[in-house]
Amino acid sequence: MKTILNGKQLSITIDRLCHQLIENHLQFEQTVLIGLQPRGVFLSDRIYNTLRKLLPEAKIQYGKLDITFYRDDFNKGKGLHVPNETSIDFSIENKKVILIDDVLYTGRTIRSALDAMLDFGRPASVELLTLIDRRFSRQLPIQPDYTGRTIDAFISQKVKVLWEERDGKDEVILVD
Repeated sequence: MKTILNGKQLSITIDRLCHQLIENHLQFEQTVLIGLQPRGVFLSDRIYNTLRKLLPEAKIQYGKLDITFYRDDFNKGKGLHVPNETSIDFSIENKKVILIDDVLYTGRTIRSALDAMLDFGRPASVELLTLIDRRFSRQLPIQPDYTGRTIDAFISQKVKVLWEERDGKDEVILVD
């Protein structure tokens, strides 16, 4: 087991990602944030709350998207897939969408999210923010626009993102 980001580093990384978003989207008039269920919402909650502190006057639209029924392995025999809540109470029509997920691995989750997102309108553009990019594991041509940390890991290794709210501490670890 190897620590990739400790709690302090994770906090700094989230702050940096928020400043990059502000640099590119200013007041977020035409930009919406969408966190991917289940684990991406821990990151998206942090991003959203940090942006609200940094831009108290901005009206930032934020939703959470479940992709369970859009997955290409939904009917494969990996047990019962239990859906999470989707809560997007706004249209994304002609908006700049920032999809947020914790780890980008094969790209299949993001492909599913792009399909699911179209149920809420046709966005003007889509950007991807990930905390961890496992760059040499991609199966689809999907790359993040905003990355907390890029790592090289063997296929046999797993990246685990621990969140205070769920796991009792903030940390990103690489497990053999």
